[in-house]
Amino acid sequence: MPIFALVLLFLSASMHALWNFLLKSSDEKYIAMGWQVILSGVFSLVFIFFTGLPPKEMWLFAVISMMLEAIYFILLCIAYSDHDFSLVYPIARGAAPALLVLWSAIFLREQLTAGGYIGLAMITGGMIVIGATTLLNNKSEKPHLRGILTALSVALIISIYTFIDGTAVKNGPALPYGLSMFVMVPFVTTPYIARRYGWSHFADMWKKKRGYLLLGGMLGLVAYMLALFAYTFAPLSYSGAIREVSAVIGAFLGWRFLKEEMGGVRVVGSAIVFAGVMVIAVFG
Repeated sequence: MPIFALVLLFLSASMHALWNFLLKSSDEKYIAMGWQVILSGVFSLVFIFFTGLPPKEMWLFAVISMMLEAIYFILLCIAYSDHDFSLVYPIARGAAPALLVLWSAIFLREQLTAGGYIGLAMITGGMIVIGATTLLNNKSEKPHLRGILTALSVALIISIYTFIDGTAVKNGPALPYGLSMFVMVPFVTTPYIARRYGWSHFADMWKKKRGYLLLGGMLGLVAYMLALFAYTFAPLSYSGAIREVSAVIGAFLGWRFLKEEMGGVRVVGSAIVFAGVMVIAVFG
C-alpha cells in the first residue's frame, strides 16, 4: 500500500468524521445536511471553472454516483435523527469495506494478499465492535434493530458509490469528476428537504450558523476529493477500508463532545482498527 495513499486516506477520514460530527451536533440535522450539500456544490461549481468538465465517458458514472450520494445523505440524516451517533456511524462505515471487497473482486479483479485480507477483517471487525457497544449498554434491553438496519443500508450505498467512483477515477481525471458529482447532488437533496421543512428554516439556519455551515460544506468536499485521489493509484479494496478509520474518530468525537458512552470495549475496537491499517500498510 503506497504511503502517500495512507496519508491522503487518513486526512480524508479525519475530515469526514468531523463533518459527520457537525451534522449530528446540529439541532436541525436535515436542514444542516441540506446546507452542507448545497455549499459543497457551490464550492465545486467555482472550482470546476478552473478544472473543466470531466470526459464524456465519465458522465454516466458521475450521474449514478450523484444519485447514490443523495440517497446516502438522506439516509444518514434519518439515522442520526433517531439513533446514537456512535452506533450508526461505526456500523455503517464498518460494514461498507466488506461489501466493497466483494464488488472489487468481482468487477475489478483485484487480488489481495493474505495479509491484506487479515487487515481488512480486522478493520471491519474493529469498527463493528465499536458500534456494538451501544447495544451492550442499552439499559432498556431492546436491541436497536431499526438503527442497525438503517446503518447497514447506509453501508450498502457507501460500498456501491465508492466502487463506482473508484472505477471512474482509475480511468479518468479525479478532480473534474468529483467536482461535477458534488455540483449535481444538491439538485436532488434540496427539494426533498425544503419540501419537508420549508425554505424559512433554511434561511433561519443560515443567519444563525453561517460559519458552521460553510465549514461543513468545505470539509465534506475536501474529504472526499482526497479519497478520490487515493483511489486513482491504490487498490480500491484497501483504500475504502482504510478510509473507514473515520469510524474510530467519529466514536471518539461522540464520546468526548456529545456525552455518548465509550468504554473499554470501544477502546479495544479502536486498537483493532488501527492494527488492521498497519497490517495492510506492511503486508497489503
